[in-house]
Amino acid sequence: MRILVTGACGFVGNRLIGHWIRQGAGHQFVAVDNFVRPGSEMNRQTLRELGVQVLHGDIRCPSDLETLPEVDAVIDAAALPSVLAGVDGKSSVRQLLEHNLNGTANLLEFCRVRGASFILLSTSRVYGAGVLNQLPMRRENERFVPAAEAVPLPGFSAAGVSETFATEAPRSLYGTSKLMSEMLALEYHHAFGMPVWINRCGVLAGPGQFGHAEQGVFSFWLHAWKSRRPLRYIGFGGQGLQVRDALDPVDLVPVLDAQLACQDKMDRRVFNFGGGVTNSMSLRELSDWCRLRFGDYEVLADDTDRVFDVPWLVMDSTRAQAVWNWRPGRSLNIILEEIAEFAESHPDWLDRTSPK
Repeated sequence: MRILVTGACGFVGNRLIGHWIRQGAGHQFVAVDNFVRPGSEMNRQTLRELGVQVLHGDIRCPSDLETLPEVDAVIDAAALPSVLAGVDGKSSVRQLLEHNLNGTANLLEFCRVRGASFILLSTSRVYGAGVLNQLPMRRENERFVPAAEAVPLPGFSAAGVSETFATEAPRSLYGTSKLMSEMLALEYHHAFGMPVWINRCGVLAGPGQFGHAEQGVFSFWLHAWKSRRPLRYIGFGGQGLQVRDALDPVDLVPVLDAQLACQDKMDRRVFNFGGGVTNSMSLRELSDWCRLRFGDYEVLADDTDRVFDVPWLVMDSTRAQAVWNWRPGRSLNIILEEIAEFAESHPDWLDRTSPK
């Protein structure tokens, strides 16, 4: 199968392609990236060494897609991934929508004309930040946990947030752009019979992730701790109790293979993929891990609340388990250890991959 991967020189696209090739899966890949992110040129070289065709292309520009070769499927891993995009002064709302919504629209048209299937890598941030912030939390040791008296909500349980959880505003401009992309992709599926899959991912983490917190707090935290860069617990009293789960992108490969091969006319097209409660950790717990691994270091407290932040967001992947027999294969400790080893062998990684 020939697969077009957008954002191929970002962390997720690069890791997926590399894993597929090292597994000997037999796919052919067309890798497309606009190379605007620091670090993407390094990943281009990595892909070339693996024999992958790497092309410059910006999914915001339909003309960039016109001369691409025929493919059987598109995996859309290109996005402005920061939950603060559009409000942090680093990117505008127009840029966010051009990347995350218009880019998806262009790829869907590409797939419709070429007869290709489409897989969108979406995000847990499509779920309502306002609703998540209304859930009662209590402190348990060094983390937040949902309080027993939490009001029952559809799609919410001790296992995390499922696909039926509220997606109402406020989410974030980033989350809204991805939700609109999901809706558009599903409309293409129903209107044109295109095979479409929506994979909502929790926090993705692993070695080689670019060096800023908005694209992966686990990786950023370890690199910053190892290189003694400033770190802060922001919001929620500045205690670092907020919790996220983590997933290595390579754990998506089995389900991506199943989706690419699936000919069933199933109704469900939207799935959660995350590490779950077992692979979750608070920032304070992450600091404890770093302290044991790298030595002592002080994290500052900043009780300033950030827009769109939430105290607890863990993905419930029960639907994916039932439909695809999927579970995360790599433990959080293994993921963190691989990041730590990468940080030790790449001491200048933050300088090379952080926005200037």
